[in-house]
Amino acid sequence: MLRTRTKSADKGTKPGRIHAVLTTLGSEIAQDVIAVGEALPPEHDLEIRFGVGRGVVREAIKTLAAKGLVSVRPRHGTHVRPRRDWSLLDRDVLTWLAGSREPDRELLLAIQEVRLIIEPAAAALAAERATKTDRQRINAALVAMETSHDQASATAADKAFHLAILDATHNPVLQGFRGAIDTILSAVFLVAVGTTGWFEDNLPNHAVAARAIDEGNARKARAAMEQVLGYTQLRLSKRTTAKSRKPAAKAAARVKGKRNAA
Repeated sequence: MLRTRTKSADKGTKPGRIHAVLTTLGSEIAQDVIAVGEALPPEHDLEIRFGVGRGVVREAIKTLAAKGLVSVRPRHGTHVRPRRDWSLLDRDVLTWLAGSREPDRELLLAIQEVRLIIEPAAAALAAERATKTDRQRINAALVAMETSHDQASATAADKAFHLAILDATHNPVLQGFRGAIDTILSAVFLVAVGTTGWFEDNLPNHAVAARAIDEGNARKARAAMEQVLGYTQLRLSKRTTAKSRKPAAKAAARVKGKRNAA
């Protein structure tokens, strides 16, 4: 009896060990600790590092390979693949890329371009297909956005709004983007923190989209969602430009200061 309970306990904790190894290696790859083209340490070294068995390491690497981060070749080892091969809309991959630091704005801009392709069409479909319950969810999320009092509540409400629209399409493929949109919005809010008006100024565009879906006006809903996403795209572009100019401005100021001192 004791032996059976022990085996069950070990089996129950294995997913947790796999997740821990997967998350650590995935984050190190995404943050360039293990760079593109580099080999991961041998299995035996990873077993020692994480204090796990070979099966756990192999399962973690298998998942990394499925997400496009690594290639596994017998007798050649496991190597990090180019970023273009990664499943960039995978929730885990996006989370690892965001990490604990501010996300790469160039990546966010690229993702916003994809959202501009997907979400306006989703809003149009939602206008045509939304049920009464769908419309109630969308409007409830809008009210929550308008009454949010901090970053956490604003982020949660914004996510709920976009996810409710995806659900209202009743298209299982579009609904498959839920995890990606959820993670993307979290990353966008990390960039938005400290930017005056970012959230509040875009609320009217969200309201227009919600009204259009209520009215069943697909054309208006598509245009409104394009405005929602276009606004975010514009603000991200401005922040990216400002960030790239800042080091140059500091360098110019140092040169000017040296000239004045001379």
